[in-house]
Amino acid sequence: MSHAHAHDHDTRLLGRAFFLIASFMLVELVAGLMTNALVLIADAGHMFLDASALGLAWGAAKISQRDNDHKLSYGYHRFQVLAAFINGLTLAALVIWIAIEAVSRVAQPEPMIPLPALGVAVVGFIVNVIAYRWLHGASSNTNVKSAALHVLGDLLGSAAAIVAALLVYLFGWLYADPLLAILIVIILGRGAYRVIRDSGHILLEGVPSGVDLTEIKDALCRQIPNVVEVHHVHAWALTAEKPLLTLHAQVDHQAHVHTVMSDIKSVLNDSFGIDHSTVQIELGPCPDDA
Repeated sequence: MSHAHAHDHDTRLLGRAFFLIASFMLVELVAGLMTNALVLIADAGHMFLDASALGLAWGAAKISQRDNDHKLSYGYHRFQVLAAFINGLTLAALVIWIAIEAVSRVAQPEPMIPLPALGVAVVGFIVNVIAYRWLHGASSNTNVKSAALHVLGDLLGSAAAIVAALLVYLFGWLYADPLLAILIVIILGRGAYRVIRDSGHILLEGVPSGVDLTEIKDALCRQIPNVVEVHHVHAWALTAEKPLLTLHAQVDHQAHVHTVMSDIKSVLNDSFGIDHSTVQIELGPCPDDA
């Protein structure tokens, strides 16, 4: 699947997931208010955050389709990474809030109305399964993965609400709700950390995952005749799927510059998957070092 086709597919999935989650959020909020079930109102608030995250991811995916201009010469691809970073931060804040609330309820359990909570939680679980299956494995795009993690949080929340409602209804055990919430905090906390780490690494112009600068230097010097030295190698990424690289290559005076340039581009593309690179050919000492 081409990058353009995969991007369009991801954008459509994000839009569908957004409308599905946002619609059920309203249903859950109304049901919570009508039945005075705090657990449903709280989960509706959770779904509101997730719907906002999906909407942000969807908007970022659409914006990133714009062509480059005089303000953003590389285009708008980084909006997806920025959206993923913001979503990761909101997910981390949500995890902290759930953890604090769960600890307080362990200390002082609160009553809940189990049957209405159970019915709506089952429907919510089905809705989240559909949305998560749409997004999970759609692509390796960081923006989509962060949105899928938000939906996973809702999915786990619905499962926990089902189990908690059953335990309260059958056994009157009020500790079920906070203890299951703590389990969700652990799972979501790991996911939030990965999203913030990966998107933050891209925003900080870090070397893309799987790119070894030393290996690139060695491969170019070993595979291409007349390349004497490779230095000032810098790699970064617009998104996780779009690595970029710049380098200086010192070559013999007898070398054919265009041939060497073509060979370098071929090795970078074929061996390392880097199809956008800027190469400076030097026939003597590096002018930047001077």
